[in-house]
Amino acid sequence: MLLGTPKRKHVALLVETSLGSGRDILRGIARYVREHEPWSIYHEPRGLSEPVPSWLRKWQGDGIIARIQTKQMAEFLASLKIPIVDVLGVVRVPTIPLVHVDNVAIAQMAAEHLEERGFMHFGFFGIMGENWSEMRRDAFGDCAKNFGFDFHFYELPRSAPSKSSWEEIEDSLAEWIKKLPKPAGVMVCSDQRGHQFLEACRRANIAVPDEIAVIGVDDDLPLCEVCNPPLSSVRPGHEIVGYKAAEMLDLMFHNKQIPDTPILIKPSGITVRLSSDVLAIEDRKIASAIRIIRESACEGIRVDDLAKQVGLSRSVLQRKFKAILNRTVHKEIIRAKLKRAQELLTGTNLSLLDIAERTGFKHQEYLGVVFKSFFGVTPAEYRRLNSTVSDTPSDE
Repeated sequence: MLLGTPKRKHVALLVETSLGSGRDILRGIARYVREHEPWSIYHEPRGLSEPVPSWLRKWQGDGIIARIQTKQMAEFLASLKIPIVDVLGVVRVPTIPLVHVDNVAIAQMAAEHLEERGFMHFGFFGIMGENWSEMRRDAFGDCAKNFGFDFHFYELPRSAPSKSSWEEIEDSLAEWIKKLPKPAGVMVCSDQRGHQFLEACRRANIAVPDEIAVIGVDDDLPLCEVCNPPLSSVRPGHEIVGYKAAEMLDLMFHNKQIPDTPILIKPSGITVRLSSDVLAIEDRKIASAIRIIRESACEGIRVDDLAKQVGLSRSVLQRKFKAILNRTVHKEIIRAKLKRAQELLTGTNLSLLDIAERTGFKHQEYLGVVFKSFFGVTPAEYRRLNSTVSDTPSDE
């Protein structure tokens, strides 16, 4: 080591490699380390429920980023008296800061996705006693209530059942699915449970997505694509969780102030696959109008043009839209444009001027006014909180 060169920090990562969420967190940590101070990383393949590795008991390191799953793990880590950041939120320790996904925002995004597709019966499939699942359930149910929809839920026991119990549970789940009012939009608490839910739909002879549209959480590619049909999923932002956790650990290394409250990362979007790629709207002309809006909103489509394309008068189109979706055609066009703006804000380095032009707004200032009226934050603030890319432009 050269004289005057600061000693590299030794950091242990207790983050599972068995799930896509854990692997995304690791990617975010790696990105932070590449962009900032290099650390010596200690990590080995592990599952989410595995205990503290034996080597950690004699490890002389500087800090830890961990998915703290049990009280025993939390107590052991707290006893080490070194900087630690939790990236799970299952067991809260007052002295350990938390960076985590925003479960309420995840459920809201899933609910809006299903509501946009015309579903008016909502269901949730989750796990009893898991706080993250229950938070998603309650937030999803609140959305259903706010929309004026009915809400139903089915929850698995927390402990993993035996093979024979799985058969019984799937039979019970299939019966619950049969009784759901249809067409229904169902959120499953995670992609892991998505495969099980879709298999229960098959047992119940329920067509997905025509009778039940399904959306999961985590966008775990292998899990989503092994499902039949492939599972739509919310992208919760685990890579940003990893990046922000590393940033917080770095602040702790330098004795800088850290937030007193958990940092919650907003979801970055939804990967739409066949399990929810449908419109639950019987009126074919209105369904066609919605498809056209989604495809052409950013190109400047007008209400009169849309009415001509679907073969309705402007007044009839407006009346049907209001009756079926409880919003105007103009608002649906604005929603589609803003959704594209959100995608460009979080997934690209485009300037706000470029984004305004690509989403069909007359100028950057108008985009800002409309965006804030819908989401309560400016485009620049939204990008700062949710961006999945580095080096965002400074023109905002």
